[in-house]
Order: sequence, then structure tokens, then C-alpha cells
Amino acid sequence: MSTPDPSSAIGVFDSGIGGLTVVRALMDRLPFENITYFGDTARVPYGVKSVATIEHFTQQIVDFLLQRQVKLLIIACNTMAAVAADAVRASAPVPVLDVIEAGAANAAAITRSGGIGVIGTPTTINSNAYARAIHQLNQDCRVYSQACPLFVPLVEEGWLDHTVTRLTAQEYLKPVFVEHIDTLVLGCTHYPLLKPLLQDVAGSRIQLVDSAISIADRAAELLQRQGLANPSRERPQYRYHVTDVPVRFQTIGERFLGRSLGQVELVQW
Repeated sequence: MSTPDPSSAIGVFDSGIGGLTVVRALMDRLPFENITYFGDTARVPYGVKSVATIEHFTQQIVDFLLQRQVKLLIIACNTMAAVAADAVRASAPVPVLDVIEAGAANAAAITRSGGIGVIGTPTTINSNAYARAIHQLNQDCRVYSQACPLFVPLVEEGWLDHTVTRLTAQEYLKPVFVEHIDTLVLGCTHYPLLKPLLQDVAGSRIQLVDSAISIADRAAELLQRQGLANPSRERPQYRYHVTDVPVRFQTIGERFLGRSLGQVELVQW
């Protein structure tokens, strides 16, 4: 395996827009790293698709990013990570990180009582991927999972501190809070935008684990350890690729990113 070029971009990919929260965390944590983002907006949502289809789509995206000489792959989509992370690691010539592994490791490290809640889309929760990953690190942890299907449309609507969103959060989290957790994993890349509201609903005793920040920290540590950190201190290049309707991606994406996106390139397979 040849060593990647440290000046190459980090490749981040997701089934749609949500992975931009990971890009935002990377920009904050690694301000000199070039980033290439791929959002498969034409084929989202992945959650209703078969394992074979998700693996096929994921490999297509990986091939696209590897053709652009990325030095690190980050799977920012929880569904892709649950289904295809092992296959990507087995075939990729560069290091691979995924949001589930990063979030699970952070949760297992910071919990005091061993009680961990995980919220995510129905597909991610049904896959049990977070619970498996946490138990591999600490068998004594008690994991309580809750699907929150309404959070994604509420975030994309921009209802980040809306009464409807607050009531929805209170309803979803009620059965998790009964279990006396002290740590709550935000197991979907849309959820960091709800962090202030969720922290308010959860209260100060519960620590929130933002998988986007967790993976940015892991990426920084990996790049440093493997000598892959970009030595340049020039302004980095950010590239965005989508498979459908760049205008909508740009509108919602800038809310996710907290800044202007610049140019978005449409990819047609």
C-alpha cells in the first residue's frame, strides 16, 4: 500500500446533506486540511434500501473519492457505517473512519454510570450497530436505543428551536431517561443541529456525544500519528459533489455548515 500524499484532501461522504455537520467539525478541528465531500442526494434515503444496494452505492462513492486521490475516507452516514464500513475498510488503500465507531468510543470513554442512550434513525437503531460497538469496548455498559424518525425532517425544515421539535424530543427521550443514563449519543449527522435543544431537554446531568466532533478528533489524531497532516498553511480547498439538485443542497447545506458552501458540482453516474 503506497503512502497517501499529506497535501491531499480528506474524503467525507454521506447519503445526503447530514454529513456536512462532520465537515463543519473537521473545518473547526483541522483548519488547514482540504476536504472533498460527496452527498448522494439523488438516492437518499438509504435507510429503506437493501444491504446489497447500500453496499453497492457506498462502493461507487468510495471509488469516486479514491479517483480524486483522497488520503483518508470518513463515512459520515450512520446507515452506510452500519452496513458497509467493514467492506470499505477491507478494500480501501487509505485509512477509513466512521461515525459509529467514533461516537461509540467517545461514549464508552466518558460514561460514569455505564448507562448510555443512543438516538438515531430507525435504520441505525434497528441495526444495533452502536450497541455492538459500545459493548466491544466495555461489556458492562447498558445501552438504551431510541429511534427518532421525525428529527431529520424537522432539522431540514429549520425548526431547530421550535415548540414542535421540543415536544417531539421530550416524547422520544422519555423512555430513555427512565433508564437513568448519564450519556446520550447523537447517532445521526442531522442531530448536532439540535444539540442546544436536546441538552436543554436532557438536563445538565447527561453528557451529549456528538459523533461529528468525535470523528473530527479521531481524524486529527490519525493524521498526526500517520504523518498525514497537511504541512501547508495556505487557505484549504473545499469541494462538494452531489447527485441531484445542487440548489436545494446549497440552501439547506449552508445551515448545516454555518457558512457559505461555494461551488457545488453535480455528479451524474
